[in-house]
Amino acid sequence: MLYRRYIVDKQLEEKLNQKISEVADKSNELFKIVKSLDELKTHSDSFGYGIVIGRLYNSFYYQCRRILKRNPTSDEFDEFLKILNKKQKEILNSLKLS
Repeated sequence: MLYRRYIVDKQLEEKLNQKISEVADKSNELFKIVKSLDELKTHSDSFGYGIVIGRLYNSFYYQCRRILKRNPTSDEFDEFLKILNKKQKEILNSLKLS
């Protein structure tokens, strides 16, 4: 009988499960992101843009925790959305294939 050996460390697996739960807890914020990015949400390559926005969202939270030693406030999150909104065209242009 073959036994499957898992590569992911148990601590890492626990952290991933925690992050999945956090995504569910922050679904209202994710919905606000989607609603605020009108140009990106209508673009045909939504999977690629989803990855980019996900990385930016994660970075925003990580940097708040690292620099401010806390989660962002609602006002800071709204400011993050405004920044994303202003940068939509730049994000679209940066991901176009040459």
